[in-house]
Amino acid sequence: MDCYTANWNPLGDSAFYRKYELYSMDWDLKEELKDCLVAAAPYGGPIALLRNCWRKEKAASVRPVLEMYSASGMPLASLLWKSGPVVALGWSAEEELLCVQEDGAVLVYGLHGDFRRHFSMGNEVLQNRVLDARIFHTEFGSGVAILTGAYRFTLSANVGDLKLRRMPEVPGLQSAPSCWTTLCHERVAHILLAVGPDLYLLDHATCSAVTPAGLAPGVSSFLQMAVSFTYRYLALFTDTGYIWMGTASLKEKLCEFNCNIRAPPKQMVWCSRPRSKEKAVVVAWERRLMVVGNAPESIQFVLDEDSYLVPELDGVRIFSRSTHEFLHEVPVASEEIFKIASMAPGALLLEAQKEYEKESQKADEYLREIQELGQLIQAVQQCIEAAGHEHQPDMQKRLLRAASFGKCFLDRFPPDSFVHMCQDLRVLNAIRDYHIGIPLTYTQYKQLTIQVLLDRLVLRRLYPLAIQICEYLRLPEVQGVSRILAHWACYKLLEYEPRSGEQVPLLLKMKRSKLALSKAIESGDTDLVFTVLLHLKNELNRGDFFMTLRNQPMALSLYRQFCKHQELDTLKDLYNQDDNHQELGSFHIRASYAAEERIEGRVAALQTAADAFYKAKNEFAAKATEDQMRLLRLQRRLEDELGGRFLDLSLHDTVTTLILGGHNKRAEQLARDFRIPDKRLWWLKLSALADLEEWEELEKFSKSKKSPIGYLPFVEICMKQHNKHEAKKYASRVGPEQKVKALLLVGDVAQAADVAIEHRNETELSLVLSHCTGTTDGAIADKIQRARAQAQKK
Repeated sequence: MDCYTANWNPLGDSAFYRKYELYSMDWDLKEELKDCLVAAAPYGGPIALLRNCWRKEKAASVRPVLEMYSASGMPLASLLWKSGPVVALGWSAEEELLCVQEDGAVLVYGLHGDFRRHFSMGNEVLQNRVLDARIFHTEFGSGVAILTGAYRFTLSANVGDLKLRRMPEVPGLQSAPSCWTTLCHERVAHILLAVGPDLYLLDHATCSAVTPAGLAPGVSSFLQMAVSFTYRYLALFTDTGYIWMGTASLKEKLCEFNCNIRAPPKQMVWCSRPRSKEKAVVVAWERRLMVVGNAPESIQFVLDEDSYLVPELDGVRIFSRSTHEFLHEVPVASEEIFKIASMAPGALLLEAQKEYEKESQKADEYLREIQELGQLIQAVQQCIEAAGHEHQPDMQKRLLRAASFGKCFLDRFPPDSFVHMCQDLRVLNAIRDYHIGIPLTYTQYKQLTIQVLLDRLVLRRLYPLAIQICEYLRLPEVQGVSRILAHWACYKLLEYEPRSGEQVPLLLKMKRSKLALSKAIESGDTDLVFTVLLHLKNELNRGDFFMTLRNQPMALSLYRQFCKHQELDTLKDLYNQDDNHQELGSFHIRASYAAEERIEGRVAALQTAADAFYKAKNEFAAKATEDQMRLLRLQRRLEDELGGRFLDLSLHDTVTTLILGGHNKRAEQLARDFRIPDKRLWWLKLSALADLEEWEELEKFSKSKKSPIGYLPFVEICMKQHNKHEAKKYASRVGPEQKVKALLLVGDVAQAADVAIEHRNETELSLVLSHCTGTTDGAIADKIQRARAQAQKK
């Protein structure tokens, strides 16, 4: 047993940590890990690599290749990257790879490199570009958080139900934060960021300055931060070389450790398990790995090559070009059994079984000692539990044999725990195989559940293994073999039937409607898409149907077009579910005219629209809608008081109608109430009086004050009404810059020529010449030509 604990490292007095090899990696990496964007999924998930050719110091000579591997280094997919610069990679809970581009677009790929969909993080992100990004996991699903070039944060807590949240601005932030991370507290995602010695916590509405409890003085900057797998704990690495560890709320300090290194680490992650005795943080530099906790000394390992840390529920995976290892706190049952000179019941039972195999009477002595203490049940349970936490099958068997040996001396020990552990370990050993490459621990397996594990095997197209596991565990047909065979049949259908028009109906018959929708969209055949949409609408409940549409932007757009013509209430529900307040406001405006006849109903609908525009932060649309409500009420009052028709006239037409009706004071009051500019009001009044042929009133109006639009419009309007006599009155009042044009409008070519010659303006001279006719205006044309000749001599 002594050699078995050789890789155990004490952290303080209460816990041991051990690191063991999961796989010897045989992948043929073309690039160093440090030169790549790296993403590894939790729960023994796949690894994605993309050469980071967009760094300023790295010139992009050839297109990078996106590579996906299993945790054992087996290749899953490889594709040439043809899209834009990538800032970050990350895996979703469904093991889809999210690629966040610099322009805010997020491209989603399947485990085998198949493109699934894309979505945008919003126009603001597009305009300001992406500086940094994080993919994180919550109870709602997988989220994306973005830091833009304007130093603002935008996030979505669930990419499967995309709702973008623009986080509050940090006062005075003029550069990127030194470090930041996402937190999840009370079902809400937050951003924690460091700016110099200050920490800020952003929620959906506020930016709050926060201070870690008991932080040592002298900190001028935070260099790295890490949140635990369950979001309960937080670690901060400071420029003084101290690591502060505490609760994610920052209100309680667990400990503080001085690592005597001030250089910022490459990575820092938590390493703990449920009911951990000594929570720890793992910090990685270029060639050093340090495990620190509430202890005076740390555990240190030398890293022989570039390594990458993957936080897990109960430990940390560490992979490099050549190895893949797992670091974790030694579980209590294993510690009790294997620690040196242990007298725990499980340790004695293991020794008893070993002596029994040697046919030694010491086996009886160990058993008697356990039985006299009344700890045989506890000994069996310890051995069963410890077997679950062992990675090597040989040690699993030794512990289970010991448990089986102890059971023989118990009358009523329930066999369920032993049987289930044997089944679970057989499943775990099968998926840990190098060719499968899913190194789940027993704790992770129980958290993940057998159904999710089967889904992941199906995703990897490991159908025979998935079926064998179902049969071995005797799972119900619907949950197990039948479901997997349906997946296999779909895969074969898609492999051998390339025509979408044939694929889609078959998929619908096999009740794979969502896959049918994806294939219909890929085909580009809108009729085929509509066929699947109508099928889905009848098959799914309303909420699931809407959720399916949200993941398929093209299908959603087509269905909206259908609803605009056929199902307006459904369209409103779609906008409500998406929190699309802009479109919701537009919908209520259209509804106020199409569906409402009573003025009260229309005003109520417009008020709803205005509220929606305010929620969409479109103040212009909201104010315009409120002005329309005010105009409607005023028009109703005008109809009641003056008679005639005013409802549904535009503001300009309302003013014009009042002027035509001789209600000039009312028209001027309306113009003041709605802030119609003077120029526009003069145009309206001028046009209305000319239409009425109120020439005397028009002259009085022109002399009421200096015209803000000048007097050329008066000439134009009079000539439009074929009244040259009135037009000449205003031609004399037109300013010098428009005088020639006014004189030509009233037909006074001779005077226009004199003014043009006086101005010595070549453009005006050419304009007058174009109005001269050869028979009647020959003298005028000669006069202009002489003026031009004299001007050229000078």
